[in-house]
Amino acid sequence: MKFRVHCELEYVLNDPATFLFALKCIETGGQRIVSEELIVDPFIQAEEFTLGTGMNRFSRLRTLNPGNLKVTYRAEVATSVRVIPAAGLSPDGPGRLTPEALPFLFPSRYCPSDLIRGKAWELFGHLSGPPAIATGVRDWIASHIAYVSGSSGETSSALDTYDRRQGVCRDFAHLGIAFCRALNLPARYATVYAARLQPPDFHACFEVFIDGWWLLFDATGLAPLNGLVRIATGRDAADAAVCTIFGNPELSSSVVSCECADPSFQALSGDLLKSRNELVALL
Repeated sequence: MKFRVHCELEYVLNDPATFLFALKCIETGGQRIVSEELIVDPFIQAEEFTLGTGMNRFSRLRTLNPGNLKVTYRAEVATSVRVIPAAGLSPDGPGRLTPEALPFLFPSRYCPSDLIRGKAWELFGHLSGPPAIATGVRDWIASHIAYVSGSSGETSSALDTYDRRQGVCRDFAHLGIAFCRALNLPARYATVYAARLQPPDFHACFEVFIDGWWLLFDATGLAPLNGLVRIATGRDAADAAVCTIFGNPELSSSVVSCECADPSFQALSGDLLKSRNELVALL
């Protein structure tokens, strides 16, 4: 499946600043970049590098003078997903996990799974098997956490979201990750471009490692699971934020879009997959 993604971010610069952007899509075994361009106006040479797992791509910009800055990224990206019967998945205990999955069992900045462990076992301890636990976590968040724009900030953790019972996609993903890690399931954060997301914006979801697959969950239900284009992956949003700023520029405009280039595209929702007892992996 091919998607066309596009974003434009405009800033008012007051003082010197450094921007660390993660706007560029990454390439994986199932995601390929057909074409892309990053445009900075006025022109500033971007320093390109990878961090963390070596997959996430960052562009560092340094500005010196007051004025305006516009950063545009557009790309055509080919993606693929795998639909997997949940009944055929075998459990992975910590003693059998691959070393690459182990770090995603540990608490992280926004996902304090150690602090939420008691609540997780109280809510989901009766469920049997990783697929049922991960799906139960997604369903509970969807039913008990209200999606409220602007209801959280950069310091909000999964525990804050649980207590306040509201948040945005970032918070939904953090809570899902924290619950799953507390129940001994490796879980990670994914920043994506999302087709059919209303209103259009960057999006976040979480993935759970089961039987060798990173399986995708989105408790917001706002975008089809096969309509996502991966930007970055990490322990939480600290690893995969689309922009980290050192300085005090002001964001004046943000425009994001993701459109499927295939007219035969048929959306896969979490509820549809649940009715079929299936899960999906974004390859």
